[in-house]
Amino acid sequence: MVAVPDTGVSPHPDLTGNLLSGINIVDGGRSNGHGDQNSHGTGMAGLIAAHGQDNNQGARGIAPKSKILPILIAGTNNQSSPDDLGKAIDYAISSGASVISISSAGGSSPALREAIKSGLAANVLIVAAAGNRPADNHVGYPASAEGVIAVGGIDRDGNRAAISVTGPEIDVVAPAVDIYSTSLNGKYRKGTGTSDATAIVAGAAALIRSKYPYLPAREVAHRLTATAIDKGPPGRDDEYGYGVIDLVAALTADVPPLGFESASAPVGAGPTTWAGGERGDDDGAATARGLATLGVILAAGVGWAVVARRRRRSDDPPPRISR
Repeated sequence: MVAVPDTGVSPHPDLTGNLLSGINIVDGGRSNGHGDQNSHGTGMAGLIAAHGQDNNQGARGIAPKSKILPILIAGTNNQSSPDDLGKAIDYAISSGASVISISSAGGSSPALREAIKSGLAANVLIVAAAGNRPADNHVGYPASAEGVIAVGGIDRDGNRAAISVTGPEIDVVAPAVDIYSTSLNGKYRKGTGTSDATAIVAGAAALIRSKYPYLPAREVAHRLTATAIDKGPPGRDDEYGYGVIDLVAALTADVPPLGFESASAPVGAGPTTWAGGERGDDDGAATARGLATLGVILAAGVGWAVVARRRRRSDDPPPRISR
């Protein structure tokens, strides 16, 4: 389950069956988060979990079998408060979300900082947007928080998107320019910003958590950074972090763990399941799913250039989450 604290999520044919009943923080929890007067939240949900329609029509997200928990914290102006975001995170934790996708950046508050700590302590993977120029000139909160995956953006040529802020907190980057997704009234939108890149990374995290359900959140983050395609100066840098996410590698590569945690299921734990509960997917299916997803990203108009993987220098520090 991926929680999306945003402007709410409008029901859409491409999200049928994947949209859970959530909450509207703004109205005190009196509705289920399915209203969206802005389209931003609906677009983020589509990038994560849209499954398209019959005859190959519609949009297809990164993790089309995942479930979306909509949490409405902003209205038509897409503005919210740190405290409301903190409430949204607490709700996501209590609802059992394994990933929280936060496509916003701004200031913090004691309540929000505590909610972030609670989420990380509860083994929830938190992915957040770095921020957009010119309104932002540094990595905003909660992306700047330790333990949160901070996402920047690349353009159609595979270079840092002009809109994407930079900073030492950046962990990974993903497509952020001219991204097509779901919108209001069954229609579609085209967006540009680190919001879209964040939803793409959150979808990737959902796939990893589905394939490796016993992998701790910090190891899922490690998979994303360790398998990213290096850009800029060798190793980590303030524009690209550890590089462009590589979904196929993140799902299939042999990545040494950060610690002693194991991705193996405990004895008697039962079979592994993909998001949505389907059983029996193997590594081959995971690879095919990843390749199909990359094709969708390209078809959606991102078209970023293929970048040759550069070897990391032996003296580079090991991949890590935000410092």
